[in-house]
Amino acid sequence: MNTSEVTPAKILQLGTGFWGSKTLLSAVELGLFTELAKGSLDAAALAERLRLHPRSARDFFDALVALGMLKRTGARYGNTPETARFLDRNKPSYVGGILEMCNARLYPFWGTLTEGLRTGKPQNEVKSGGDFFRTLYADSERLTGFLKAMTGISIGSAQVIAKKFPWKKYKTFVDVGCAQGGVAVEIALGHKHLNGVGMDLPVVQPVFESYAQERGVGKRLRFHPGDFFKDQLPTCDVIVMGHILHDWNLDEKMMLLRKSYEALTPGGALIVHEALIDDERKKNAFGLLMSLNMLIETHGGFDFTGADCRKWMKEAGFKRTQVTPLAGPDGMVVGFK
Repeated sequence: MNTSEVTPAKILQLGTGFWGSKTLLSAVELGLFTELAKGSLDAAALAERLRLHPRSARDFFDALVALGMLKRTGARYGNTPETARFLDRNKPSYVGGILEMCNARLYPFWGTLTEGLRTGKPQNEVKSGGDFFRTLYADSERLTGFLKAMTGISIGSAQVIAKKFPWKKYKTFVDVGCAQGGVAVEIALGHKHLNGVGMDLPVVQPVFESYAQERGVGKRLRFHPGDFFKDQLPTCDVIVMGHILHDWNLDEKMMLLRKSYEALTPGGALIVHEALIDDERKKNAFGLLMSLNMLIETHGGFDFTGADCRKWMKEAGFKRTQVTPLAGPDGMVVGFK
């Protein structure tokens, strides 16, 4: 090995990666991309719109240009095709909800990752005697933001699930832990013969129904209030469970898989979609980091490989399983009854 060719560039880039991350998160918080959706602006005008101090505004905007989040033509700044589509709060394709949550909550909690690694304990509101989910579900504004964040993290995969899964063979589906309804809506939009159900806690119902109505599928999607730990799942042809299993320990994961199997009609299918860790645990960094995020956020949750999930599904009774890549780092594991 020629040590003269080895540099610390990758180490330093990763070690200071939070600089770029926080720059983007602050831009989302400020509504920068939504503002530029109205039209390009020069630095002075953009700083005034966002109420920024002139000292570092230009550096802030140019940093976003260098990071590929803005484009600059002459002296005027504008959105890139990606930020125009996905970070404008006024578009249904907005994915910034998850980034808003990262900025408001996860960014400071990740600062104590080392403590979490040493103790195995969550590093979120639990440390100060709080309960994130209980507090969240008691505050309608925060809950709506969280549910929108779940749509943001799932919508890309939902669109692929709507295309890749053989929906023509089935008539009904239930999205368990449906949140705002991002996944259920994309499936319904893609297949007019389907009738779907979103299952979540009762407080989620108005948010789900409003979103389904807004997207034009309210007549084919209904809400089923329930607690998937305490209640049976509605009988249907297909159950969808996205970003749910990773919240729980192995015993709880198995319980949910067995409940799903029992609720499915003969020949039915369970779709589990997550940021699946690659089977060799070497490539999907996002999936592995998401599992560390479960350490930060939960008492026993962890992410898993496609092979792990296939094994659990077979233990739960599913006869045939398969893994299919989705958008970005996500994948789906399908178990057929």
